[in-house]
Amino acid sequence: MARRNSRAAVAAFGLLGLLAACGGDDASSDDAAADDAAAATGRAGAGAGASDAGAGVDGSIRVLAAASLTDAFDDVGAAFEAANPGAGVEFAYGGSSDLREQVVAGAPADVFASANASNMAAVVDAGAVAGEPESFVTNALEIVVPAGNAAGVEGLEDFADEGLLIGLCAEQVPCGEFGREVLANAGVTPAPDTEEPDVRSLLDRVASGELDAGIVYVTDVLAAGDSVEGIAVPDDVNVVAEYPIAALTGSGEPETAQAFVDFVLSAEGQEILGSYGFGPPGRE
Repeated sequence: MARRNSRAAVAAFGLLGLLAACGGDDASSDDAAADDAAAATGRAGAGAGASDAGAGVDGSIRVLAAASLTDAFDDVGAAFEAANPGAGVEFAYGGSSDLREQVVAGAPADVFASANASNMAAVVDAGAVAGEPESFVTNALEIVVPAGNAAGVEGLEDFADEGLLIGLCAEQVPCGEFGREVLANAGVTPAPDTEEPDVRSLLDRVASGELDAGIVYVTDVLAAGDSVEGIAVPDDVNVVAEYPIAALTGSGEPETAQAFVDFVLSAEGQEILGSYGFGPPGRE
């Protein structure tokens, strides 16, 4: 299986996302351009329109978000705060299943962004979502190995090699669910040496050389830079994850929570997410 340059491949993935999300036009931070982008993606009516995302809101909110969103959401939050000097955003990142349980148990939170639909569905069923969740990005899976790939990992078939140190995310979190789906699609029965609680924990263990390989998202390989290398998962067995986001009924700042969701869906938010390799919603 041919190895690819992860930076180039993911950059292309992100560029496709930008083109799809923004209709091929240059992204703009002004309200009119955001309105056009929202209309082009069929979201012109969401939350009074993405063009009004965050306009004039204040108050602090807590956002629970999938670990794979860490770097991108840090930048999205900074841009949201810059546009709304009276607002503040605190992020708590982790496995989507753990975050789901926190929301259902009544933990303080204003927004939930999951790496899969099933965890969001459980939050909806619990009556914790205000309005309807919206899909905001997609992501795909990739094999990750330490820089230099000393173990000589070539593809998915190596995940059945008991002589290698292999890691997967825990089965209950999206990266673990999707990683196992990819392996099943390829007819591979894995022999994992560890099951990590979230994708960033797995990525860190591969980057440090503790593991010979793992399966993470393409965005995580890009985020890790030169500390890792990516090996492509064939398209015919890969999985594309759709990420939903929603404001929560327990929010103490419902206007600011919805404004943050609208900002994520806006042209500016989509541009930031695309720069980290995420694809547009509804890619399949």
